[in-house]
Amino acid sequence: MIGMLWHWLVWGVIGAVAGWLAGVVMKGSGYGCLGNVVVGMIGSLVGGFVFRLLGIGPGGGFLGSTFTAFIGAVLLIGLVRLLTKEER
Repeated sequence: MIGMLWHWLVWGVIGAVAGWLAGVVMKGSGYGCLGNVVVGMIGSLVGGFVFRLLGIGPGGGFLGSTFTAFIGAVLLIGLVRLLTKEER
């Protein structure tokens, strides 16, 4: 039980860092603390999927996971902006 709680906590921290970095890089106004976590968590899924399709493995651990989530979050924000024609 504690292991699962720890897993979600770490995933949340990685999501927050990746979402914040993606917001900075994409020159947005940000999505707030909770929004950044959500963007980063979804970004980690998107990034993992894209890296697997390309046959790329960024490595494990905190830095590799954060990099994967960051790339996925940037792709996610770009796709949302493209679909909603949002300009920044």
